[in-house]
Amino acid sequence: MRIRKAIIPAAGLGTRFLPATKASPKEMLPVVDKPVIQYVMEEAVAGGIEAVLIITGRGKEAIENHFDVSFELEQVLRERGKDRELAIVQDIASMVEVSYTRQREALGLGHAVLCAKTWAGNDPFAVFLGDDIVHSAVPCIRQMADVFERHGASVLGVMQVPREDTRKYGIIAGTPVGDRLLRVTDIVEKPRPDTAPSTTAVIGRYIFTPAIFEELERTGKDSSGEIQLTSAIRSLLEREPVFAYQFEGARYDTGDRLGFLQATVEMALTRPDLKDPFSAYLRKIVAGME
Repeated sequence: MRIRKAIIPAAGLGTRFLPATKASPKEMLPVVDKPVIQYVMEEAVAGGIEAVLIITGRGKEAIENHFDVSFELEQVLRERGKDRELAIVQDIASMVEVSYTRQREALGLGHAVLCAKTWAGNDPFAVFLGDDIVHSAVPCIRQMADVFERHGASVLGVMQVPREDTRKYGIIAGTPVGDRLLRVTDIVEKPRPDTAPSTTAVIGRYIFTPAIFEELERTGKDSSGEIQLTSAIRSLLEREPVFAYQFEGARYDTGDRLGFLQATVEMALTRPDLKDPFSAYLRKIVAGME
């Protein structure tokens, strides 16, 4: 069975990026000249996704406007003969079928995914975190979908992190079952470095069977008042296999200031129109610091 549906939770407040996110969604912050969530959407489309549900919240209208048709802007561009810019704007609005629903309460990532239960139905689906960019030759979600199609089970996108960073991630324990592939035996949310079962961290890419919704419904709120997706995954392990795939590519957490800066620099260096002049500028800056 192919993965055709995807959910993008984008209801978070973006507090790590205040004051920039006081009135603007963190997912709309630009990396070079595209908002973060557009990179995510482009990966989804390139990976074979045909329908996307974005989970939004208050103050996130800019996301909906970005992926909608902009008649006034298109008319101005058409009248001014800006054909290249017109094509860019039109492509954004037509890249994929997009739906929206609101997460009315800030009850965590698990609750945000649960908001998609009716929309997803009995189909397996992907989850993309709206501020995680993965740059790779083969789309990260396509790599994971290949695993799903072989095994018919949920798949978590993972990478290795320094042990001192385990407290930032969900960390898995697992048994190797193939190249870059583990069968998950346990998962712990943000463990201390001295108690973490490994340094294999889950990042913002998931593929789930619809069974995850039942586990989310059974999962109570934690001490912070949120429904943790990690807790539901841990329960899912008791009823069906879950795999972890160490994807090929570079991942950027653009919700973090350093990650955002790294994404901006490295994505700019992939652009043919920017690579040479920007490289020269960076070399000049670095030389001036020596």
